Amino acid sequence: MDLTWADLHHSALSARQLHDLLALRNKVFVVEQQCSYQDIDGRDLAGDNRHVLGTARGRLVCYARILAPDARNDAVRIGRIAVSKPARGQALGRKLVQRTLAAVDEHWPDALVELAAQAHLQAFYGELGFVPTSEVYDDDGIPHIDMRRA
Repeated sequence: MDLTWADLHHSALSARQLHDLLALRNKVFVVEQQCSYQDIDGRDLAGDNRHVLGTARGRLVCYARILAPDARNDAVRIGRIAVSKPARGQALGRKLVQRTLAAVDEHWPDALVELAAQAHLQAFYGELGFVPTSEVYDDDGIPHIDMRRA
């Protein structure tokens, strides 16, 4: 799949891009995973937070959010990592995380990088350089584990 990548500060998102990324997150995290939670948390358009979007033929197929270091946390936090159902099975998750890490390294070269992984993806993130920093815990009915880039 031939993708076009964008690493955007939240202020550079178009209304269409914001709509599409929220719609993808809703499809993946709320509908497919049957997890009723408050996805729109006020952080999408805050501070220096960024968004990594992968599009194919004009359609958003994968996405990740980068939360910049702030007063609450001195680490960069990657989250909301999603690949659309029709685009799965093509290693887009790996490419998305690699692109996201490249964006982190460009904007915050010396920062720690953390994420809260769904527990069944621990090995996947381990292959990308992350190590566990917590025990498995429940987050809205889904087992998660905190991880940090080594």
